[in-house]
Amino acid sequence: MNFRLIESVLGGLLLVYAAIMSIPLACALIEKDTSPGPFLFTIALTGVVGFILTHHGRKEGRMGIREGFAIVSGAWILTSLSGALPFYLSNAVPSYIDGVFETVSGLTTTGASVIDNVEALSNSLLLWRSLTHWLGGMGIIVLFIVFLPKIGAGAVHLFNAEVPGPMAERVLPRIRDNAARLWQIYVGFTLLQIVLLVLAGMSLFDSVNHSFATMATGGFSTKNSSIMHYDSTVIELIIVVFMIIAGGNFGLYFLAWSRGLKHIWQDTEFRIYLAIIAGATMLISLSLWLAGGKEIISSLRLALFQVASIITTTGFASDDFDKWPSLTKIVLFLLMFIGGSAGSTAGGIKVARMILLAKLAWAELRRAVHPRAIMSINYGGKHVDPLMLNTVAVFFFLFMAIFAFATILLSATGLEPFDAMSAVAATLGNVGPGFGVVGPTTTFSSINTFGEVVLIICMLLGRLELFTLLVVLQPEFWRARKSW
Repeated sequence: MNFRLIESVLGGLLLVYAAIMSIPLACALIEKDTSPGPFLFTIALTGVVGFILTHHGRKEGRMGIREGFAIVSGAWILTSLSGALPFYLSNAVPSYIDGVFETVSGLTTTGASVIDNVEALSNSLLLWRSLTHWLGGMGIIVLFIVFLPKIGAGAVHLFNAEVPGPMAERVLPRIRDNAARLWQIYVGFTLLQIVLLVLAGMSLFDSVNHSFATMATGGFSTKNSSIMHYDSTVIELIIVVFMIIAGGNFGLYFLAWSRGLKHIWQDTEFRIYLAIIAGATMLISLSLWLAGGKEIISSLRLALFQVASIITTTGFASDDFDKWPSLTKIVLFLLMFIGGSAGSTAGGIKVARMILLAKLAWAELRRAVHPRAIMSINYGGKHVDPLMLNTVAVFFFLFMAIFAFATILLSATGLEPFDAMSAVAATLGNVGPGFGVVGPTTTFSSINTFGEVVLIICMLLGRLELFTLLVVLQPEFWRARKSW
């Protein structure tokens, strides 16, 4: 393990992170609120630690798989710990753990909050909450690769360890070019949404914050009642469109941009993704109309927004869906697990994995009838490597095992079983709001410190897709082996 190289890269990342914090600091100075002090202290501390790590470490040597996993895991932990300081030092949260929960929720684009009254926060803290979303959405490591490209060939290990999905797709040969293109598309969509929300009547500050949260599929709002506050069909439709875009594969968007829009519709995952949204929307609309007593147009509007919000793991709320009929809650609960597309900013298991699992299950059923038949599974017109199928199956097992174990731990804190299940599903899938005590009109503030720690771990595991964080917990990972 090349520890000096790890120190150097992590130090450089912290220096970039400290520089980014100057944005909410500038907001605090312009607004003349009480947050300049906390931000200045955090920037100074983060910068000093980054400087020490950079100068103690060295960029010599080869970056292998182990170094890549260690850097990505370390980066997310360090940025979470330092990003929590402005919340804690500004007394926005009662404890440092609460600040870590809020920051991890932001960076992992979960959107679960422990702050009961966000409208009491200063604009600089609100901007910092949304900015953590936006940074974590496309990936802090992916951004780091763009700004500090001298990592060399080892950048591929960082890219693969952070980009969500069964495999880290590369649309260009060089990793830095991939990272730059992804961020260009990300920034472009964000700016477009800001403009449209302003034209729809939202203030510029709210438009920026909600666009950051939408494109990152995060869900932090500047209002206590989330999108319900605006009660605007136009605003909801704009956010729905961009939530669905954010839940799609950004690599696919680059292909569509460079080679034609036909590539979007030709993509199997994207078609299934849209089909799930359409099917769930129709099912929930009918339930709201027939069992919920709402008008058909209103049912369709509410269903579309909430389905798009949950499957993309954004977590915005246009209505208190915790009071909806039981069928709708079950459908939304299942969507929490599915999540968006591979290569998106969404969380969850991902549609691509669900497709491969379904194909694998069908192949095994056919094998039961034809034991000697050689079953091959194709996806997107290509043969799927059996090793990839094995990885997907293991991922699904680990995801469900962690969900079950975390639910047991959370139930031990006194939560009702379904409340505990929804809280774990909402954090492990990076969704945000759940049901019951963590519903769309409440926060996670009622959960005790032990429960918060469990959910913090769930959020990190969900964002880093289990393997990146779990692999560093193996004793073998830290042993010197040439095979790595």
